[in-house]
Amino acid sequence: MTAAEHHRARTLTLAAVLHAFTHIYQIALVPLYLPIQKFYHRDTVDDATLLVTALLVAYFGPSYVMGVMADRFSRKKLLSFGLAINALGFIGLAFAPSYALALTCVVIAGFGGSFFHPAATALIARLYPANTGRALGFLGIGASVGFCLGPLYAGWRAHMTGDWRWPVAELGVAGLVMAGLFALLADEHAAHRSSGQPCPQNLAKNETTADMAVRNSGARLVKPQPMFPTPALWLMFLAAAFVFLLRDFTGSSMSTVGSLFLQKARGFDLEKTGLTISVLFIASAISNPLFGHFSDRARLRWAAALILISAGFVFAFPHVPVPWIVPALLVYGFFFLASYPIVEAALMEAVPDSVRGRVFGLFITIGGLLGNLSHYLMGKWVVSFGARANEVSAYYSLYNWLAVFLLLSLLGLPCLRALRNRERAFEGGKR
Repeated sequence: MTAAEHHRARTLTLAAVLHAFTHIYQIALVPLYLPIQKFYHRDTVDDATLLVTALLVAYFGPSYVMGVMADRFSRKKLLSFGLAINALGFIGLAFAPSYALALTCVVIAGFGGSFFHPAATALIARLYPANTGRALGFLGIGASVGFCLGPLYAGWRAHMTGDWRWPVAELGVAGLVMAGLFALLADEHAAHRSSGQPCPQNLAKNETTADMAVRNSGARLVKPQPMFPTPALWLMFLAAAFVFLLRDFTGSSMSTVGSLFLQKARGFDLEKTGLTISVLFIASAISNPLFGHFSDRARLRWAAALILISAGFVFAFPHVPVPWIVPALLVYGFFFLASYPIVEAALMEAVPDSVRGRVFGLFITIGGLLGNLSHYLMGKWVVSFGARANEVSAYYSLYNWLAVFLLLSLLGLPCLRALRNRERAFEGGKR
């Protein structure tokens, strides 16, 4: 392995670990809804689900601003600083004596998490201009591990200690440690060649050799570029972002509704619920890099296939017998979560490196902010069932709608193709 490859691989691995912590914090509270409701003496469970929605609104709301920062400042420093804030918010939540303070702490945690995706996605796309799908797929392993460990650890530790605050505090301390390690060990750029000249094969799409020389020197490009130079490009981008929020809505709903469904309608306890929800994410540690690699040859066709298969599992889930719940979630997560790095790679390939932070930041602001309102809305939906929330059949229509939303998100794929083609045509016309 060359020096450049070693530097890239180390930074990618460290970024994947940061990715794990980012998603641990997003999902750790999901199996703890009922004890949180009891601890803060809330009348209904939707107040507990509101904590996760508040965290995710704070997480996705500043994403465009974070994308602007990722295009102007050190992406490595942004990632380290963001995880530290995220972790401190969780430590504060563990000691929050009131519901109002708990809401404040999850907002702080979410704000810290907002640093990650714009900076990390742009950084990895820069380091791996070729095989971007595979690199982002490897980065996605961190999300898989985090989504798996979050509910697993939180449910197990809360069950063992009898107090939901223990796992929250412990995860916060671990995140602080990891933020320090990333700041110490990660690299902003790959190592230079001994000649000091950039390798032509390392050029990112839509990037000149001069641009690469500037960014490898650690400086920033002086002339800022518009995100999209024509109204048509803006239209295609916004259409894709708004359509894919339906996918995000379904994905987030599956964890929150799953937690309430398993505990209310299937009689699962905290530990078993946490373990079962974690299974939803574990197989994507394999599928993310696997399908990401395959997608480097047929990006959007693979995304469409994964979304279609996932919709079938969403529709079938409430009908699955108890012994088959874990396998069903395992297979669903295997296909569904692999769609994320593929779509992200398609978006990154459609725009120049100098605007990738802003583009991805705005993309997840729209999709993530609106899509992750699902935690609170799903909590309200389950509350509306009343006594029927303990019946399996009450959830049939809810899961049907989630499957429909997932199918409608397929409309975002032609938008990404049009964005890529129009962007390339525009760049070709300039030359």
